[in-house]
Order: sequence, then structure tokens, then C-alpha cells
Amino acid sequence: MDAVRLLGSLLGSGNLTSGLGGKLLGSVLGGGGQQSGGGALGGLLGSVLGGGQQQAGGGGLGGLLNGVLGGGGAAPAQQQQQGGGVLGGLLGSVLGGGEPPQVEPQQHAAANQQAEIIVRAMINAAKSDGRIDDAEKKKIVEGLGAEVSQEEIAFVQNEFSQPLDAAAFAASVPREMAGQVYALSLTSIELDSQNEAQYLGQLAQGLGIPPQVCNQIHEQMGAPKIFDA
Repeated sequence: MDAVRLLGSLLGSGNLTSGLGGKLLGSVLGGGGQQSGGGALGGLLGSVLGGGQQQAGGGGLGGLLNGVLGGGGAAPAQQQQQGGGVLGGLLGSVLGGGEPPQVEPQQHAAANQQAEIIVRAMINAAKSDGRIDDAEKKKIVEGLGAEVSQEEIAFVQNEFSQPLDAAAFAASVPREMAGQVYALSLTSIELDSQNEAQYLGQLAQGLGIPPQVCNQIHEQMGAPKIFDA
């Protein structure tokens, strides 16, 4: 399965993003900050949340995540070499129609794993209000581009059919992606129901993100805060 292609299709359709998702999509299309934040979405996350390119060990929210999560946005050295900065470039080519960057097979594999986690995060977030019905799920699936394979469509359908379990999903997320996954989950939530707030709280706890960091993520993305801290 090409999860990068699937993620690009979901972002391009806009069917799994709230208004907040426009910030992410605009950053991808603009090629914002993909160089030195570490991890496949490290620089991209810095662009979305920090308002510009995130430098290594960057300030703002990126720096806070690094300090609190023990490297929050930064992947270990080997993973940086394999997937760092690659996913942003691949997504840019998918959404912008340009030539994909030349990457090593192991880099593409690492970016593909990260893209799969992000797709799962977006689908789980979309399910979190408890109101998504079969018609809405069908609309999301039918909104996928013609380039998406039957295997990728089946993956989306299967994820929709799974019970929502924030703790189990959080346990499957690599620690270095915790901040990105939480922030990107927010792009699929309007945050206008208690169910959504409860899901984000459970996700944050499972990912090991302190309440004050979550509040800063919400503030940077223009979303209501859900913690008193």
C-alpha cells in the first residue's frame, strides 16, 4: 500500500479535515519548512505551528515539544536519514503534480509508515464525535482520487469499521511522532462536542503529551483549549 499517495488524496479532497486542515494543506502546497526539523513531518509541523521553517532544535512549539517529549518532533538519527523530510517532499509532489523527489527505498518505506499513522490518526479523529454515518464514510471513500488503489480504499474502509480506541492507537505511534500526530489529529476535528474533546484528552494521555503542551498546540492552531492547565 502506498500510504503517502493515500494521505495526499485525503488531504487533497479535504473530506477528512476541518477548517484547521487548511493550514496543513497550505503548508504542504507551499513546501513550507521540510529541511531540518527531523522526522518526516518535523519541518512541516514547524511550518504549520511555528509560522515558518523549523530549524534543528527550533524554538516556539517545536522547541517546547523537543524539551518536554525528549525530542518530540525529532526522530532518532537513523530514522532522520531514512524518513526525515521525505514525506513532505513526496506529499508536495502528490498534491502539486510535480516530479517526486529521488529517495532511497528505505527512506520511502519510512515515510510510508509515517503516512499510514497519520491517515489512521485522521480517520480516528473523524470518528471521535460519534456522528459519522455510513453516508459520510461513503462520501469520503468516493472522494479519493482515481490514482488510489483498491488496497488503499480497503484500508480506509477497514479503519472506519474498527472500534475507536485512543489508547491502543497512541500505543502504536512512535514517540518521535507524538506531537505531530496530536496536532494533525486536530485538523480532522471541529472540536464542537464533548466526545471530540474526550478523545483528544485520551490521545494526549496515551501519547504522553502534557496538558500545557496540548493547550499550546491548540492555541497555535486557533482551536479551543480543552485542558485547565
